[in-house]
Amino acid sequence: MKAETLSLLLGLLGLTAFASLRCEAKESIIPEGKLLVLTVATKETDGFKRFMRSARHFNYTVKVLGRGEKWNGGDYMSAPGGGQKVRLLKSALTDIKEEDRVILFIDSYDVIFASGPKELLKKFQQTKHKVVFSAETLIWPDRHLEDKHPHVREGKRFLGGGGMCLTHLALPFLYPGFIGYAPNLKKLVSEWSGEDDDSDQLFYTKIYINTEKRKSINITLDSKCRLFQNLHGALDEVVLKFEDGRVRARNVLYDTLPVIVHGNGPTKLQINYLGNYIPNVWTFETGCTVCNEDMRPLSGLKESEYPVVVIGIFIQQPTPFVSVFFERLLNLQYPKNRLKLFIYNQEPHHDQHIRSFLESHEAEYQGVKLIGPDEGVDPITSRNMGFDMCRDDIDCEYFFSVDVEVVLKNDNTLKILIEQNKPFIAPMMTKPGRLWTNFWGALSADGYYARSEDYVDIVQERRTGVWNVPYVSQVYLLSANVLRSELKADDLFHSATLDADMAFCSKVRNQGVFMFVTNMHTFGRVLNTENYQMDHLHNDLWQIFENPVDWEERYIHENYSKIMKDDIVETPCPDVYWFPIFTEVACRHLVEEMENFGQWSGGGNVDKRIQGGYENVPTIDIHMNQIKYEKEWHKFLLDYVAPVTEKMFPGYYTRAQFDLAFVVRYRPDEQPSLRPHHDASTFTINIALNQVGIDFQGGGCRFIRYNCSIRAPRKGWALMHPGRLTHYHEGLPTTGGTRYIAVSFVDP
Repeated sequence: MKAETLSLLLGLLGLTAFASLRCEAKESIIPEGKLLVLTVATKETDGFKRFMRSARHFNYTVKVLGRGEKWNGGDYMSAPGGGQKVRLLKSALTDIKEEDRVILFIDSYDVIFASGPKELLKKFQQTKHKVVFSAETLIWPDRHLEDKHPHVREGKRFLGGGGMCLTHLALPFLYPGFIGYAPNLKKLVSEWSGEDDDSDQLFYTKIYINTEKRKSINITLDSKCRLFQNLHGALDEVVLKFEDGRVRARNVLYDTLPVIVHGNGPTKLQINYLGNYIPNVWTFETGCTVCNEDMRPLSGLKESEYPVVVIGIFIQQPTPFVSVFFERLLNLQYPKNRLKLFIYNQEPHHDQHIRSFLESHEAEYQGVKLIGPDEGVDPITSRNMGFDMCRDDIDCEYFFSVDVEVVLKNDNTLKILIEQNKPFIAPMMTKPGRLWTNFWGALSADGYYARSEDYVDIVQERRTGVWNVPYVSQVYLLSANVLRSELKADDLFHSATLDADMAFCSKVRNQGVFMFVTNMHTFGRVLNTENYQMDHLHNDLWQIFENPVDWEERYIHENYSKIMKDDIVETPCPDVYWFPIFTEVACRHLVEEMENFGQWSGGGNVDKRIQGGYENVPTIDIHMNQIKYEKEWHKFLLDYVAPVTEKMFPGYYTRAQFDLAFVVRYRPDEQPSLRPHHDASTFTINIALNQVGIDFQGGGCRFIRYNCSIRAPRKGWALMHPGRLTHYHEGLPTTGGTRYIAVSFVDP
């Protein structure tokens, strides 16, 4: 009996296994060729192009519905809307006859594919249903229907959609993504008879919550985000997953890898962030894989074929190194006869810099429009006027907006940006020694700065590429086509609640225009302008603290850096060292600053400026503290003289302290020379501020103990020598002109 029972059980098990095998044989894998992606796009936005790029990456077959058709599905002011998409889908399905055709119907403006058709179809088949909708934890548009939704054992309960999108121009609504067999989808939309601006979301929701219809069509939800990942209400669930040269979105709540990522509702910034990486846009192994796609090369063009660009230059506040800005503008590697300048200046102090530039170079440009401080144009109006100059010029192809505090170090910046062929792109600019840039990687809930996870890596160039970001400022290139279409509004900068730059970026985002920033090249930096004072003739001299890099480039001799690497320090006399330190500009500015101040000493022994009030060896001079330059001069000595001192006098370390630092003036009819003396210093720095043979005749310095004279001091070069005991010296007579030197008695 036991043997018979065992045989019966084995037989039943065999039948079960056989039936299971037959079932599996019936459920063969769906061929990828059976999948067709349908999407609605009435115009080709940046988001649509991103969607299509991800589709091509995985070889999806996509059919676009509504292309070129006017959008009548409503907007965010008349939510919910979206019925036009149901109408287009219903019409498209009538042409599909295959019973086994699988249709994926999804958005395109805020959707990216993270994997290919094979994985999608496999996961669809594993649901054991004929139609699968994306799912969410949020219900929309009718919260009163919450109780009618069937409960799920685990995962998201509501049919995907999840809230209104406020950032699309052409398709301002969400619609749920779904996949299913064509006959079932035909049945799904067969009862649609609504208007184009009726709610598609509500239509699908009512079918899903109707038990009979749900079962008849065989609908289920992708509750654990295996196929679809809607970001609205799920931002904390989704992270980037880098693995084996691939980038995916991973849902950490359900430990799933969704095939499709949808930035529904107010999650456009998050889908843009993910789209910087998915699908394999940027990986650790390859870097940026798309940065050289769809380029607009300029290298093969004649100068007359270069795009016409209007460069908008905006001076809204007192700014250092404005004359240098125009020098760099002049050095841009771009045909000047293809450039037009729009210059807005709100600051009278900078009129001289603009006039100097235009007097010498205006004729080189195709055209110049100048708005000065006397014209009463406010900053917001000026920017709109700059855009109009490009919009109204049929030849203008780009508007290049540059605030005057931008330091364009890369002469090819304009070419590089144009060649990227983006509607809106900015070069990444930094501030030396800080994690500051001209872009934000993310926004806070109230629309202000927030740090994205990749911000530091991008700023420090550990990740290089072209990045879709929510905010840029101070320098960017805009396509004229965009200015004449999506950004054609008369005022793009005004807002009752936001600063002009933030208002502008908000309006750009709301029109579906992507703002890109590139760090694939080093472009330059942005000046600090917060503490810029205009109390002096050459105010840039005082920028050694605020903008030390720019100060150095302007005022420190180009060969100074060779002192530490090469043997360029000369020794014209024993223990007297001669080396380059100041540029021609530094020498000229310092002399002009002193002459502008004008309060030269009388050259007598009585001197109330110094401790004790008596000078043994007087000169006609102005002290650095008289022009309030002592702190800056100490910084100069510490940063640029002290390292040379420590190299030439090994074992001696200086803090570059001084009681006396001054500019001396020698003239034949005033004070031509200086009698022999020791300096009240451990060592002395003597910098020639003008040129013998050109500015003056004679002059020089004689070290008496060594009977060694330096009769042809070089402009911008420093003499460094011990001050006490050994280097008794005199100033040789100036026989013509005016000689200026800057002297510092260091470590008295």
